[in-house]
Amino acid sequence: MDMLDYMQGKKLLDKYGIKSVESKYVHSYQEAVGFAGRDSIAIKAISGRAIHKSKAGLVVLDVKGADEIQVAYRKLAERAVKFAPYKLLAQKMSKNGVEVIIGGNTDKQFGKMLLVGLGGIYVETLKDTALRMCPIEKYDAQEMLAQLKTNSIVTHNGAATDMLVDLLLRINKMFVSSSIQEFDFNPVIVRENDYEIVDIRILK
Repeated sequence: MDMLDYMQGKKLLDKYGIKSVESKYVHSYQEAVGFAGRDSIAIKAISGRAIHKSKAGLVVLDVKGADEIQVAYRKLAERAVKFAPYKLLAQKMSKNGVEVIIGGNTDKQFGKMLLVGLGGIYVETLKDTALRMCPIEKYDAQEMLAQLKTNSIVTHNGAATDMLVDLLLRINKMFVSSSIQEFDFNPVIVRENDYEIVDIRILK
């Protein structure tokens, strides 16, 4: 399986109306400063040799202004050398929300499977996820969310349920109508009225 380039993955999400955080590859700290404008950004080193970017020290969060961005950019470029080839990705910082994971893989027996659950650092500790065979229908998506012990957190006490059901159906459509074998969107930042996918990992 080959991993899709990050921006190719983002373009694929755009095609299915799936929202992801504003992102751009940058080739200098000046370019990162221009991308940031007055906003705070994250800078990440993207490399096929580093699956867990945070553990490898390849993520710098919440930097703003030319001085901070320059320091962060150079520090990250130095760390990323041992993971070459790599690209540096700048992303607008997402507003606060609940971190959710949505993932998919292809089981030899059952075919394509879709997963949703509380994301971020809680994936491994709480293991609160729901799994269904694809393709899913609206009621499947509703049941997946209802099954979560952390349902009230993930759905903001139900305020985000309809939005998340729509998101799961869009991702299901993308998954079943393409050659994608595996994907991992973690975190998806979920708020009451909107969401943004922050990390995109797609294998074909």
